[in-house]
Amino acid sequence: MEEFFRGFAQRARDLAENADPFTKRRLLDLAQRYDLKSRPGAPGGRTLPPPRATPPTALFSGSGEA
Repeated sequence: MEEFFRGFAQRARDLAENADPFTKRRLLDLAQRYDLKSRPGAPGGRTLPPPRATPPTALFSGSGEA
């Protein structure tokens, strides 16, 4: 899996060479994120938020009838 992300990072850098400044910045940022994912033992992707202690209030806003 590391090789997969490393390849994507290089591809993003290659595309960034000929891109406009806005796109170049975004592609280089993307390449950096892929590099982080390609490192063995590094946490990949997003972490989940902590679970809620109570359900959202939207579940209780109604007439009360099922």
